[in-house]
Amino acid sequence: MGEPARNLDERYTYADYKNWPDDERWEIIEGVAYAMSPSPSWRHQGLTGELFAQLHAYLKGKPCRVFISPLDTLLHQPQEENAPDDDIDTIVQPDVLVVCDKGKLGSRAVRGAPDVAVEVISPYSWDRDVRLKMRVYEERGVREYWVVDPGNETVAVYKRDADKGFGKAITIVLADTESASDFSEALPEFVLDVKGLFAAAENE
Repeated sequence: MGEPARNLDERYTYADYKNWPDDERWEIIEGVAYAMSPSPSWRHQGLTGELFAQLHAYLKGKPCRVFISPLDTLLHQPQEENAPDDDIDTIVQPDVLVVCDKGKLGSRAVRGAPDVAVEVISPYSWDRDVRLKMRVYEERGVREYWVVDPGNETVAVYKRDADKGFGKAITIVLADTESASDFSEALPEFVLDVKGLFAAAENE
């Protein structure tokens, strides 16, 4: 995701976003529009696809559904639950997301916090993914936030502590384990094939 690109003096909402060209990729975070990279790297796509595949297999026969970017996700403040879609000022596209409440699936977007949001970070997106977007996910009700770091081959899992926000991350490190379980409350019994995940980013 790139730097803010549209007028920084303007505060945008979903009403504006819907009218922007389909061949441009944007996210709006608290009214500020950010241009996204036109095309993620193949390593990023490999990791995203592999995690989606693992979650899709796990969720077969379960009520939750997993999706892969690009999919618009409208995040309202908790006190704005009944606000019209057009008034929402935060529209993001997590790399992977899990939604368990089918009432959040609109005709073209997810409305409301997913149970799990995942971002695969890169050096240019680290600050926004780990700081800005984490805070927004926390404030707007995301149950778990997973940060996949290809460079360090780690997965940091932030879980909501009741109404207190995200607690300290559980960090899964490939160098320490080839698979991980019992780290997600949103997806109990899910076993992450850590070795398989990061193998998807290898050029071999």
